Amino acid sequence: MLKRWHKITLSVLVLLIALRLALPYIVLHYLNKYLADLGGYTGHVEDVNIALLRGAYQIEDLTIQKVSGKRKQPFLDVPLMDLSVEWKSLFKGSIVGEVEVYRPEVNFSFSEDESQRQTGEEVDWTKIVKDLMPISINRFVVREGDVSLLSLFDASKEAIELKNLDVDILNIRNVEDRTDPLPSPVIARGDVPGFGGTLKFDSRFNLIRQTPDFDYTMAFENLQLTKLNTLAKPLTGVDFERGTVSLYSEMAMRNGRYNGYFKPLTNGMRIFDWKEGDGRTVGQFVKELFAEGAAELLENQKQDQIATRVPLAGTAETTETDIWTILINVIWNAYVEAFDKQVDNTVTFQDAVKGIKDTIKENREERKQERQERREKRKEEREKKREERREKKEAKRAGRETA
Repeated sequence: MLKRWHKITLSVLVLLIALRLALPYIVLHYLNKYLADLGGYTGHVEDVNIALLRGAYQIEDLTIQKVSGKRKQPFLDVPLMDLSVEWKSLFKGSIVGEVEVYRPEVNFSFSEDESQRQTGEEVDWTKIVKDLMPISINRFVVREGDVSLLSLFDASKEAIELKNLDVDILNIRNVEDRTDPLPSPVIARGDVPGFGGTLKFDSRFNLIRQTPDFDYTMAFENLQLTKLNTLAKPLTGVDFERGTVSLYSEMAMRNGRYNGYFKPLTNGMRIFDWKEGDGRTVGQFVKELFAEGAAELLENQKQDQIATRVPLAGTAETTETDIWTILINVIWNAYVEAFDKQVDNTVTFQDAVKGIKDTIKENREERKQERQERREKRKEEREKKREERREKKEAKRAGRETA
């Protein structure tokens, strides 16, 4: 016969095994009950896997749908989400978690028709993610995500799609370096296949603050202008025949004040085509001809580009810019020096508290310094050429005297 403590041990072991087998079903029931009512949206999870040794669980086939409305596409569709303890932080004395989301699809609709509208603005999604994870999240990762933005602009009903989106948000709870004012890297990469462009976003944040501090650089490159005609024609009355547009930006925010710029840049842009055969009116013909002439006037002919730099500064409530600086930058690109097709790397976290006038003044001083350096360089080159000519004359004179 089994001794008493053997029976107790066996009973506990059987209970633990039964609990382990039942745990996925318990968690699945809890999640579906929690997701059933999200305030205008409802969610469902197909399956749950538990990995006790890893301190993790996986959610399979999570879908979130708007309750009222006629849209067939769910607002969110996630084939796989992994939630676990972040072990490297645990070894540093912090109990925090990490979330990895694989191949998610997010479908926004900004239609004015409420039955078609789907923006998710009614729901606090950060609270939902926190509720799904019982400990604070320190790392959040998205792999191969797709984002669809339908009716983002009134002039166009086509969807803007961001594909192959990879996002890394790291050190959210700042467990690694508490002296760093911007401890959390946020990195994003993606494609815009419908417009032929790419997105690169690199930044550092302080996400613990109520109004986060940040310092970012962004490059939206090589969008095909012809793909933008469904938006450009209703808004401007003209359409593009060829060319690309890129947008570069840097921005820093500190203590509620920000400073930065946007730099739009077109390459090979053409608006007017004598052979265009789409039945355009006389007014359309004149408008496109005038737009093409203005573009040629403002184009840097050598680089075949039109560009400017739009300075921005202010607070979350107010934004400052300067129209004269924007116009001067257009002319500068056209007739003085073409802007580089890249981020300028001229904005730092310390620049966030500067006003627009300070920024304009600094840019003016930088250009003045650049002009001075170019003048000095040309002066040195002229002096070098004069010296070479003098040496040649002296050599010829010496040759004649010898003869």
